[in-house]
Formats: sequence, C-alpha cells, structure tokens
Amino acid sequence: MRAHLYDLRSEVDDQSLADSFANDWRTAELDPQTMGLMQYVDKLTKTPAACGQGDVAALRDSGWSDVAISDAVQVCSYFNYINRIANGLGVDPEDWLDAAGNKQSQ
Repeated sequence: MRAHLYDLRSEVDDQSLADSFANDWRTAELDPQTMGLMQYVDKLTKTPAACGQGDVAALRDSGWSDVAISDAVQVCSYFNYINRIANGLGVDPEDWLDAAGNKQSQ
C-alpha cells in the first residue's frame, strides 16, 4: 500500500488530505460523491460477493458515469490482485519508501 500513498501525494496538492487518507480514508475530508465511491471499493475489496447492480445504480445516482465506475472497479481489482500475489509470494515492501509511505531521499 505504501507505493499507492506516494502516488497519491504526487497527484494531489494537499499533503494534509493525503496524510488523512493514508491514515484512514474514512476520516479524510472527501465530498459525498467520492466518499460513496470509496465505500463501494472498500466493499468490493472486503466482500466482493456482496457487490451487485444495486451498488452500481447507487453510484450512478450519485453522479458517477459508467466509465468512471468501470475505471474504479478495474483499478481496485487490479491492486487487490497484485497485492494478493505479493502477499502470497512473501514479497517485501518497496525499500525506496519510508514507514510513512514517503519516497526516501537518495
């Protein structure tokens, strides 16, 4: 997960938001639409069999396009997949990140 934090910090110009998101995304100051999407990908990660058309409909109703929903599902699923592979093979976290997920100075 630490590499994702570095990516987030490089994409947003708000260190406080990135830090709060890294510590617990539920406490980050996200707009209701984004919070709904985050709740969905959390559900997709933890209980994928519980996800269904009702979840997709709720996301559409909150303003997410089918393309955005598909993108979110694919990104979430990819990271779940690759993390499962890394965990299954005992791959150590990247050594170029510190404990907080920041890129270490060279």
